[in-house]
Amino acid sequence: MRRIDVIAISLGIFAIGGITYFLFQAIGFDGLSAGVWSQALLVVVVLAWTLTYLFRVANKDMTYNQQLKDYEEAVLQKRLEEMTPEELEKLQQEIEQETDNP
Repeated sequence: MRRIDVIAISLGIFAIGGITYFLFQAIGFDGLSAGVWSQALLVVVVLAWTLTYLFRVANKDMTYNQQLKDYEEAVLQKRLEEMTPEELEKLQQEIEQETDNP
């Protein structure tokens, strides 16, 4: 996630908090109760958002991990393309030997 995305999401959460406060007041809550409930709702939303982040970290489903995987695959593909036909045949034989003799 880029820095500008985090800023936009933070501003969005702040705006949602204000809108929620006014909605609770429009429903009939007094100012103090509307503030408490809108703040409680925002805390729940932010905690849920944080938990989704921690879940992605635990599953290694982050942008950095994906970039690293893509880079490794590109390097291996480039090495494979640079190999001569003899080297490819030798590699194929080694792979077959490894699969036959686990």
